[in-house]
Amino acid sequence: MGNTAKSYLKFSFFGLAMGYIVARIGFADYSEVHKLFTFTDLRILLTFIFAVLISMVGFLVLAYGKKLPKKKVHKGTIPGGVMFGAGWALTGACPSIAVIQLGYGFTPAAITVVGILVGSWIYRIVHRRYFRWDTGACET
Repeated sequence: MGNTAKSYLKFSFFGLAMGYIVARIGFADYSEVHKLFTFTDLRILLTFIFAVLISMVGFLVLAYGKKLPKKKVHKGTIPGGVMFGAGWALTGACPSIAVIQLGYGFTPAAITVVGILVGSWIYRIVHRRYFRWDTGACET
């Protein structure tokens, strides 16, 4: 088995495990996400806060004593974040959750997945034509 196949197998395992865990704890449930955005249940919000804090500590430990490169924040970051949040609030799913919902048999998630794909396609066209800023892609 080649390195590429091993990588796909490894990432597939972790993706399936994440999907299973997220679905089992209820984070792929539209009503749970609705509770997050209406602040009636802070369980998901607190989970995100702790995940960010743990990630920050992990990155600080890994970067200890190293000079990290500075990256510019471009003009599209805030509007893009607002659009992402609005889409998440309307559909009850971010991209990974939409795929989990689809795998779980929640058929309205198909509309969300199609919307994500169409939106990504439109973004490429609009970005290439009007914006042309560095997207931070990992290109060699």
